Amino acid sequence: MLKRLARVEGQIRGIQAMIRRGEECESIAQQFSAARKALDKAYQEMLACLLEETMLNENGDAQATLARVRAIFTKYT
Repeated sequence: MLKRLARVEGQIRGIQAMIRRGEECESIAQQFSAARKALDKAYQEMLACLLEETMLNENGDAQATLARVRAIFTKYT
């Protein structure tokens, strides 16, 4: 996760440099898109981890677990 976030951080710094150099908007937009996708992927992995923790740490009550999973999706997506 940290490597993925470091990569996104590098992409954002690259975008900043492109703006400073006055590069074309389409090139900058392309890099924004790539950074957003990378950040979305990191977010999806974190959300999956949160769901796994919820599923594994519940006390065996299937309805409560499903309610918790629904709450997580509603709150974070």
